[in-house]
Amino acid sequence: MIQKHVTIYTDGSAIGNPGPGGYGVILRYGEHRRELSGGFRRTTNNRMEILAAIEALRALKEPCVVTLYSDSQYLVDAITKGWVKRWQAKGWMRTKNERALNVDLWLQLLPLLEEHAVTFVWVRSHVGNPDNERCDILAKQAAAQQNLPPDEGYEAEKIAPTAQLFRT
Repeated sequence: MIQKHVTIYTDGSAIGNPGPGGYGVILRYGEHRRELSGGFRRTTNNRMEILAAIEALRALKEPCVVTLYSDSQYLVDAITKGWVKRWQAKGWMRTKNERALNVDLWLQLLPLLEEHAVTFVWVRSHVGNPDNERCDILAKQAAAQQNLPPDEGYEAEKIAPTAQLFRT
């Protein structure tokens, strides 16, 4: 079975980092184009970059070959350089004493990467790439909305490291 090739652009934004944040996505397949966006009242830029990739891949209705463009070196390097797999293998630790961040999102992204054949490509931001620029606008507009929901993963991550200091 020949899989469809989808081109995806993603971007994330946080005002204040942490602060209100949003993500923007453009999916392209042939002549079809779809935009997605969403936001949270308190989150980080890195979380929104990862969430943009998650939401983009979740939007696909069947397994696809995907080229995903992101201006987040954190996201692209974490996947292409194998950082996430190493963190996972080490019990979500970056180093002996430092926990990996955004584990809740990596746990959502990894199965999607198994479902789709995804190639991550880093693009420099704000250099005139129309789809990257549009994603930036979508992310910032989403972050600026009123009455944004909480980013429960971010809130839990801020509480969990302290709780892990005390063993019962």
